[in-house]
Amino acid sequence: MIGQEQQSAQKTNKKQLSTDSCFIEINGFNVHYRMAGSGEPLVVLLHGSFLSIRSWRNVFERLAETTTVLAFDRPAFGLTSRPLPSKETGVSYTPEAQSDLVIELIKQLGFRKAVLVGNSTGGTLALLTALRSPQHVEGLVLAGAMIYSGYATSEVPALMKPAMKALTPLFSRLMKFLITKLYDKNIRGFWHNKERLGDDVLASFRSDLMVGDWSRTFWELFLETHHLRLDERLKTMSLPSMVITGEYDLTVKTEESFRLARELPDAELVVVPDCGHLPQEEQPEAFVVAVRNFLNRVVE
Repeated sequence: MIGQEQQSAQKTNKKQLSTDSCFIEINGFNVHYRMAGSGEPLVVLLHGSFLSIRSWRNVFERLAETTTVLAFDRPAFGLTSRPLPSKETGVSYTPEAQSDLVIELIKQLGFRKAVLVGNSTGGTLALLTALRSPQHVEGLVLAGAMIYSGYATSEVPALMKPAMKALTPLFSRLMKFLITKLYDKNIRGFWHNKERLGDDVLASFRSDLMVGDWSRTFWELFLETHHLRLDERLKTMSLPSMVITGEYDLTVKTEESFRLARELPDAELVVVPDCGHLPQEEQPEAFVVAVRNFLNRVVE
């Protein structure tokens, strides 16, 4: 059953929902997703933090012309429900729980494996998922993936966590104030050419995030961050992969993506010119071509 916050979001944010927009119960979350196309491999699109399923709007249909494509709102974002963590319900915002959700979603929608395409922190989760459940992943496309910095390396100190949990109401209000104040500037920073981000799209992204008690659930997600040691673990990867970076990515610097392509076994590197952190937004045609070329390699 869709909760009140999702029903309200659907009424006020109809631009996001389309005729193929669906919901499914996974691990305590009512997950909002879209699926289109046919055949294999299944391609799963994982958006970055502060964004939503909307981040794939320029490439979703194009990719679905040649294979099955699935995009969903990650926990704490978009129209996916925002339940509080609970041992009784199994709801968790840890990176590992999000990884489990990806695999369960793939299986419940009738597939055994998928190619994971992750942007920014979505790339973090894509790599984590491939390392934890390689039997369910056919390949990886990592676009501006956060592997050596940010979400992948942040950690809430264990000694401080109980006090921070106890002060959740205060900290979540503070987080709400800061994100609301800085949101537009931070999102514009993902683009190299700021003029490509229209005010209407920016407003829609803001609306996608700020649903229900969004700051509380974002705080819960923050509390569960911990160093994933992906830089140590990625060398064990045996799956084919592609690393994509925007030429002018300032969020995850191009040097980090170059390093990732060097250290990730069986990886190829694509540099997208005239582009920042979100190649699927600024250079969708180049992004689609790169992903299709990779899929051709994977299904050979």
